[in-house]
Amino acid sequence: MSTSQTLSLSVGDGTTMLVYAAQPAAANGAVPGIILLQEAFGVNHYIRSVADRLAQAGYAVVAPELFHRTAASGLEIPYNDFPSAMSHYMAINNDDLTADLQAAYAWLTGQSGVVADKIGSVGFCLGGRVSFLANAVLPLAAGVSYYGGGIEQIKDRAADLHAPHLFFWGGRDEHISKESIAEVIEAVDAAGKLYVNTVISDAEHGFHCDERPGYNPAAAHEAWALTLAFLADKFKATK
Repeated sequence: MSTSQTLSLSVGDGTTMLVYAAQPAAANGAVPGIILLQEAFGVNHYIRSVADRLAQAGYAVVAPELFHRTAASGLEIPYNDFPSAMSHYMAINNDDLTADLQAAYAWLTGQSGVVADKIGSVGFCLGGRVSFLANAVLPLAAGVSYYGGGIEQIKDRAADLHAPHLFFWGGRDEHISKESIAEVIEAVDAAGKLYVNTVISDAEHGFHCDERPGYNPAAAHEAWALTLAFLADKFKATK
């Protein structure tokens, strides 16, 4: 079981940001924390459901609304209407995202029920790229990126990664090329950082989301099991 709430956080640039926060209903002591990062469609029902699942697995979770500078609070864009997301997607930048990540991290680490040195990030699609950025700008213990389009655009941040990173890609993803994936992994390799790179050959973009056409139940199940094992291992390793 888990409990959840929507909160408003102050960001360092003077803006305010809504976040969906979920936590285990009954935890024995402090728990690790997760910054959960949205797709381009907002902190929608799917993202909230992932937050709840992570909370049920024993994590305190915060999912920030990354479009808060250009969109009304609570924005949820239908999966068949990506054009409506474009103006918000194009407006984000690494400096603003860093401020958002810092605010989410500060809130998590400020909670008495959260182990401050056991914070990770998990992101999907757009959030997969932001999760990579989070690992570079925050002292995380683990990072996870599901089909993070555009990570190759910030591959130079590989040298700044604080923690091992788990990557998931779909072999049939028409939005992320094999060349882009190779750029990312080569950059992490060159930086000497620890990672796990997983390509699921029969999966499409968005394969984990049960509300998208590309949902692949088997791939989603396998990736989620590996995600939970990866997080548990990295948090256990954190002293």
